[in-house]
Amino acid sequence: MNALSIPTWMIHVSSVIEWIAAIWFIWQYGEQTRDRVWWGLSFAMLPALVSAMCACTWHFFDNPQSLEWLVTLQAAMTVVGNCTLMAAGWWIWRSRDKIADSETPASTPKEV
Repeated sequence: MNALSIPTWMIHVSSVIEWIAAIWFIWQYGEQTRDRVWWGLSFAMLPALVSAMCACTWHFFDNPQSLEWLVTLQAAMTVVGNCTLMAAGWWIWRSRDKIADSETPASTPKEV
């Protein structure tokens, strides 16, 4: 555990806790609104959480060569997480676009 200083550990651990809380709050928002796009966003956040946990685990054991595969897994989960978050953002954007279209009143024919 000597690989990182205490303040750096505090940042790492608090970031993971904050990410877990964000996932939970977004899920709860989806529950309240019954809007699936928010559930999708919370699922899309999971690969980034796995990435962060890989980094914390590797540092916790003092960055040993035997756990070098965690670095590769972290990198892969970062890429996957970025892609899933991009897809979730696109899904949210598209759903808002559809809501805006459905709220626009249909044009009425003009009287002659």
